[in-house]
Amino acid sequence: MLAGITTWAEIDLDAIASNVSAFKKHVGEKVEIIAVVKANAYGHGAVPVGKAALDAGATRLAVHRAMEGVELREAGIEAPILVMGYTPPDGAKMVVHWRLTPSLMTVEVARLLSREAAAVGVSLPVHIKVDTGMSRWGLLPDEVVGFVRGLRDLPFLRLEGIFTHFATADWADTKHLLGQLTVFDRVLLDVRKAGFDVPMIHAANTAATMRLPATHFDAVRIGIAMYGMEPSGEWTPGFPIRAALTLKSTVNRVRELPPGSGISYGRTFVTQRPTVAALVPVGYGDGYHRSLSNKGCVLIHGQRAPIVGRVCMDQCVVDVTQIPGVRQDDEVVLIGRQGREVIRAEDVAQLAGTINYEVTTSLLPRVSRVYLRKGQIISGIPFAN
Repeated sequence: MLAGITTWAEIDLDAIASNVSAFKKHVGEKVEIIAVVKANAYGHGAVPVGKAALDAGATRLAVHRAMEGVELREAGIEAPILVMGYTPPDGAKMVVHWRLTPSLMTVEVARLLSREAAAVGVSLPVHIKVDTGMSRWGLLPDEVVGFVRGLRDLPFLRLEGIFTHFATADWADTKHLLGQLTVFDRVLLDVRKAGFDVPMIHAANTAATMRLPATHFDAVRIGIAMYGMEPSGEWTPGFPIRAALTLKSTVNRVRELPPGSGISYGRTFVTQRPTVAALVPVGYGDGYHRSLSNKGCVLIHGQRAPIVGRVCMDQCVVDVTQIPGVRQDDEVVLIGRQGREVIRAEDVAQLAGTINYEVTTSLLPRVSRVYLRKGQIISGIPFAN
């Protein structure tokens, strides 16, 4: 247990590096790896994960918002950082100052970026996103060539990339994925016919990278599997990946409850026999889902202990009647391995009625993150719970 801390997440940076290396081997040396570290690296910590990914062979990082890129720059990361989401007009100066690579789809923002770049005498690389079937962010296919032509009037912007995003790459059925790819290929052909050369084409998210080499182009964007979580519930990854995050806590109290004891709010669980109950200081205030009430389980002494009663903001209760010798301050694993047992983020997601992405991105700042190399803690955030 960490001094003064009762709940924490251990992030294995060797697992991050191993997963990046596995992707690099899969796509080959000619394809760049863009490591997606948006949303605080899916809850794992953007700066440590970003550095580990770059050390392992990624050449670029990707975020959704400009402020996420600023955090990486302030930490000393100098690699290219792609901002995949919308940058509002008042963010143009920030993007230029911190040398971020914005995604464009409006002339207004493009002009402001060019003006800010001109003021400091830099040529700003920009990417254009094409909406081939997600119906979210991006230019429609027939808008792309005209937009690219318009960039010629903004000499301080340099068109570096064009990209798209697939809506159903995690499905076993690839029909829609291939349809989006066909639309994207047609856009790229039109851009070339119009006389424009685009140095970096990228389309593949994690799932497409694993399954469809035709989507690799010049670079791939790897996200969920870089953290060792599966990108699909319909098929298994084609090469091994290692889970990077273990969520741990401790037993705060152990006591025996008589039959008829209601546990937690609403008495949704009432003991039917003498029950040894352990209090664990984890709840929805940490990002551990309330929907796991009376459904989830944790690991103590390498055995599964079911959650009984409602998960509260700060704590939950588990039944350890069948686990002898549980004591105050014993280690609890909520996600990860303990002994021969393992609870995956996917297992938690299934019980909570969500996806593995949400399980880790939900973890709030008061869950301290500590970072491991070769099984040893190398750094952490001393945020007391």
